[in-house]
Amino acid sequence: MIQFDVKKINNAYFDEKTEEILSSLEKTQKEFWNLDRYSANFLNMLIKINNSKNVLEIGTSNGYSGIWILKALEETGGKLTTVEYWEKRQSVARKNFEICVSDVEVEPKIGSAVIVLQDLEEEIKNFKREKFDFVFIDANKKEYVEYFQIIDRILKSGGVILADNILTHYEKTLPYINVLFERVDYQSQILDIGAGMMLSRKK
Repeated sequence: MIQFDVKKINNAYFDEKTEEILSSLEKTQKEFWNLDRYSANFLNMLIKINNSKNVLEIGTSNGYSGIWILKALEETGGKLTTVEYWEKRQSVARKNFEICVSDVEVEPKIGSAVIVLQDLEEEIKNFKREKFDFVFIDANKKEYVEYFQIIDRILKSGGVILADNILTHYEKTLPYINVLFERVDYQSQILDIGAGMMLSRKK
């Protein structure tokens, strides 16, 4: 049987400045609850495979996952809308985005994710923005179900939801897991990647 290191990554060959920022953020991964590099690479690939162009991130933090998203959007020609409760964290993220990516539109949102999602839904209803085709969830685990109730209405058919910390925070995310598995209009799978991810596709 062939043995290999499943954590070995052949990533997107980022430029030197981006790699420096990513390496510095990886040193504080546990403090900011960032994705590990393995999971971030998967997120980046998934956006490119799905050719997603309108991505919503719930939980900006210091911008680690956002950089990987933006690097994918460089290829697909898309836009990132990213939501963070703490202004100080998103301020750091915005600076990191400016260093790493210059030609992808980023729309930062500050505040409670549920309230921001409600505002986004209202804008979509009033034809001020389009529905999203990819949503990455990595915020308050207890609120995942509340997020989904709104996301379901602002996600295009064929759109994808990727939720993090499904296994490390299993008890908190279980309501979300149960709801997604009960929905016949979604196809879902839990993945043993990093902190555990749940991948869902809207039929």
